[in-house]
Amino acid sequence: MASLRQIAFYGKGGIGKSTTSQNTLAALAEMGQKILIVGCDPKADSTRLILHAKAQDTILSLAAEAGSVEDLELEDVMKIGYRDIRCVESGGPEPGVGCAGRGVITSINFL
Repeated sequence: MASLRQIAFYGKGGIGKSTTSQNTLAALAEMGQKILIVGCDPKADSTRLILHAKAQDTILSLAAEAGSVEDLELEDVMKIGYRDIRCVESGGPEPGVGCAGRGVITSINFL
């Protein structure tokens, strides 16, 4: 069994993290790797190129609609994109309001 590898892209806003990560993941998927991307940007646009769509629903927004994160199923939050890349967006508060880490922690615990 192949070992699990984790890659993180981080830095200040506007430097191309989402574009770089999505292109890197597309290349890895073309090499036959199984990929899960967990977007941690409050704008929830980390997966839009992979999904050929606008921002997908986030774990936090879906949990708010459902009543709690315990009421969600993996199929509710995960979308399949280019080359079977699995995409999840954690979500977060509006920029400048609340704790952005809350969405990430909630998502990681859920997954």
